[in-house]
Amino acid sequence: MNEKKKLQPKVRFREFTGENAPDWEQRKLGEIAKDSIGGGTPKTEVVDYWDGNLPWIQSSDLLEHKLDTVEIKKKISYKGLENSAAKLVPANSIAIVTRVGVGKLAIIPFDYSTSQDILSLCYLKINKFFAAYLIYRVIQRQLKFIQGTSIKGITKSELLNFNLLLPESLSEQECIGNLLKKIDKLITLHQRKLEQLEQLKNTLLSKMFPKSGTNIPEIRFSGFTDAWKQRKLGSVGTTYTGLSGKTADDFGHGDAHFITYINVFSNPIVNPNLVDIVEIDNKQHEVKIGDVFFTTSSETPGEVGMSSVLKEKHGITYLNSFCFGFRPNVKFDLDYLAYMLRSKHTRKQITLLAQGISRFNISKNKMMDINIYVPTIDEQAKIGACFYSVNKHITIHQRKLEQLKNLKQTLLNKMFI
Repeated sequence: MNEKKKLQPKVRFREFTGENAPDWEQRKLGEIAKDSIGGGTPKTEVVDYWDGNLPWIQSSDLLEHKLDTVEIKKKISYKGLENSAAKLVPANSIAIVTRVGVGKLAIIPFDYSTSQDILSLCYLKINKFFAAYLIYRVIQRQLKFIQGTSIKGITKSELLNFNLLLPESLSEQECIGNLLKKIDKLITLHQRKLEQLEQLKNTLLSKMFPKSGTNIPEIRFSGFTDAWKQRKLGSVGTTYTGLSGKTADDFGHGDAHFITYINVFSNPIVNPNLVDIVEIDNKQHEVKIGDVFFTTSSETPGEVGMSSVLKEKHGITYLNSFCFGFRPNVKFDLDYLAYMLRSKHTRKQITLLAQGISRFNISKNKMMDINIYVPTIDEQAKIGACFYSVNKHITIHQRKLEQLKNLKQTLLNKMFI
C-alpha cells in the first residue's frame, strides 16, 4: 500500500518539524475570511461625493510586490459612499486587485473603500501577514492562466475558489508571516536608501560641474577657488575606432577581453566583470587604462554618446565597432573624467548632436567639439573620490536588495506548498 504523501513544505520552523509534524490543510481562499467586499466609484461630477475623509483605493494605489504599501490618492465622503456601489471596508482587511493591475494586493491598516477593480477580504480567520503572502504566491502562479483580452482579470467567484494549503497552527502562520514581513521591511529600507543615493548622485552631477556660461560649479570642496578651464574635448586627446564590424559573437572564447556597447552604456566606469572574453590578436586596437569609450548609436537621443572610462583591465582588451575610443593626452583623475562626461551640462551638449529618426547616431568629429571643464588635478581627485564613494554605496545597496529579493522568493517557494 502506498504511503499517503505528507502535505508539508520543504522548509519549516524547527518547532513544527519531526515525525509527528502536522500536515497542512487545504482550504478555499474564500474560507479564510468571514466576508468579502467589492467596490464602486461615486459619480465624479458630484463634488459632494469627493475630497472627504474616507480613503478610496484604486488599483494604481497598490504597488507590485509590496504587500504592506498603499499610496492613497483620493478620498470620498460618506455621502459618496451611501450613493454608490462603494462599501466601507474594515481595517486590517486585504485588498486584492482583480482587474486592471491584477495580482497586486496589500494589507490595509485603516478603514477604507475601493473602486470596482478591487475585492477585499475582511475579518480574516488566519494570521493576516501569512494570508497576504499565501494569496500573493497563489495569484502569482495563476497569472499566466488568467483569461482576458485587453483587460486581464479574475472574477470574484474564481478568486474565492482558489485552493490554498496552510497550517492549522496560528503560531506557525505567525512565524512565516512575520519572517516575510521582516524581509520586506529590509527590502523597503534598502530600496529607499538606494533611491536617496541615486537622487544624491543626480544632484551632484548637476551641481558639482559648471553650467553653460559659467566656469565655477555651484557646489565645491573648501580650499578651491580658482576658475575652471574650458577646453574642447578634442584638444585634450585623440579618438580611435573599435574593431570594424566585429562583436564578441564573431570570436571564440579565449584570453583577450572585448568591451561592448552594453559595457559602455551601463556604467560610467567599465565593469571588468561584464567584459566578454574572445580570441583575437591585433595590438593596433588594444585599449589602455584611462581610455574613454562613447556609444555611437542608439534608439533615443538621450542614450547616444554615453561614455565609460576604463580604470582597470585584465589582460589584452579590445573595443567593438559600436563605440569609439578616446585617449586623453593630459592627466585626468579617472573618476572625475567618468562623471564629468555624464554631468548634466556635458550630456546636454551631446544629446543635441544626436541625429536620426527611428535610430539616432552621433558624429565622432562633432563630439570632439563639445566643451568640457577642467579644474586642477587636486580638485578633480576630490570630486572623483566623492562620486566613487556614492557609487560604491549604491552598488552595496543594489547587491543587498538583490540578495533580499532572492531570499524572499526562495522562502515563498519553500515555506509554502
